[in-house]
Amino acid sequence: MVIVWRRAKPEEYETLGEITAQAYLGDGLLAFGEGDGYLDALRDVAKRAAAAEVLVAVDSDERILGGVTFVPDGGPMADIARPGEAEIRMLAVAPAARGRGAGEMLVQACIEQARAVPGCRRLVLSTQRTMRSAHRIYLRLGFARTPERDWEPLPGLELLAYGLKL
Repeated sequence: MVIVWRRAKPEEYETLGEITAQAYLGDGLLAFGEGDGYLDALRDVAKRAAAAEVLVAVDSDERILGGVTFVPDGGPMADIARPGEAEIRMLAVAPAARGRGAGEMLVQACIEQARAVPGCRRLVLSTQRTMRSAHRIYLRLGFARTPERDWEPLPGLELLAYGLKL
C-alpha cells in the first residue's frame, strides 16, 4: 500500500476529526471518556487548520489513514513550544490503518515542515505515558525525552515532553 502525506482539505475535516476522536477514545487517552471536553478540540479540525497546519496520511485511494497538527511558530495551538520551536499536536491514526507506517510518515512530515520554517531550531511534542508505540516512533526518528518540560494540563494527567534538534 502506498501512503503519502499532504495538507488536509476542508471537505476532509469532519472525517479526520472523527478518526482523531475515536483513536483517543479507543486508546483510553481521555480521562472522562465520551464526556471529555477535549473531544471537541479533537473533532474541530477547521479550528486547528485556521491556527496551524493540519496534515493527513492517505492511501492510494485517497482514504484518510490519520492526521496530525503541525504548529510552525507558536500561536494559539502551541502547548510547550518556545521561540524558535515548532510543535506536533494531536497525532492520530485510525485503528484499522495502524502498523502500516502512517504515524511515522506524519511525524516525518512534521520534521520536514519544521526544517522549512525560517529560524526553527527544534521540534517538540507532548505525549501520554501510555502511548508507547508513538514513543518508539519518536525515538527512532531522533527525538529525545526532555523531562524538564513534562507538564500536567489537568491534575493527574501527566504529559511527557520530547524534542528534536533540527
